[in-house]
Parts: sequence; structure tokens; C-alpha cells
Amino acid sequence: MDSSKLAQLCRDYADNKKGENIVVLDVRKVSTVTDYFVICTGTSEPHVRAIVREIGDQLREEHNERAHMPEGAERAEWVVLDYFDVIVHVMRADVRALYDLEGLWGDAAPVKTKAPRKKAAPKLKKS
Repeated sequence: MDSSKLAQLCRDYADNKKGENIVVLDVRKVSTVTDYFVICTGTSEPHVRAIVREIGDQLREEHNERAHMPEGAERAEWVVLDYFDVIVHVMRADVRALYDLEGLWGDAAPVKTKAPRKKAAPKLKKS
């Protein structure tokens, strides 16, 4: 799968679980490790776990993509999902502020991603 498409899917799946402040960084010009970082905030450890589970489950079931050696799931303060060309960081807000990955990778280009399509609310029948 194309790395930009994979990054967009990770962003969309994080959004499905209401991940906050989702950022996609194109690091191809500043790193040889990966093409994109997807960074998002979970409001609590259960929220971080839910976001990580959504990304992992959807990519595995829908696209046969599996993270290589996920890290941090036990404590769920900062979980890293490595899809080789895309690395996903799901963090609690305090951890994200402390490590400031966006600042550390400040030379990376932020990617304008397409907003995920919102499902239309079901119409209520008038009785």
C-alpha cells in the first residue's frame, strides 16, 4: 500500500475513536527511517488503547497490514505502531507535551489530510 494512503487511513481510524490533535508529518526529506509520522492524543489510558486497537484492527482486517512490534501498550501513555513506511504515535496529552515530537521533527512537512467522511445521521420517522 502507498505510504501516503496508509498515513491517511491511520489518521482516519484515529479520528473514528475521537483521537485529538491528529497530525500527519511527511518526514521523507528529514529521515531515512520512515515516510510519515501520524501523531495523536488520547485523553486517558483507556482512550489511548481504544485508538490503538481501532487502528490495528482496521488495518489488519481491511488491508492485511500489521504493525511490527508495537510498543507501549502495557502502560498506554505512549504507544508506537510501526508500519515501516508509517509510524503512528498515540500519546496522552502530558506525554505528548513533554516529548514534543512535532518540535523535534520541526523540519518535517505537515500533511493536509482529507477529513474523513462523516456518516449521515439516520432520519427519524415522524409518528
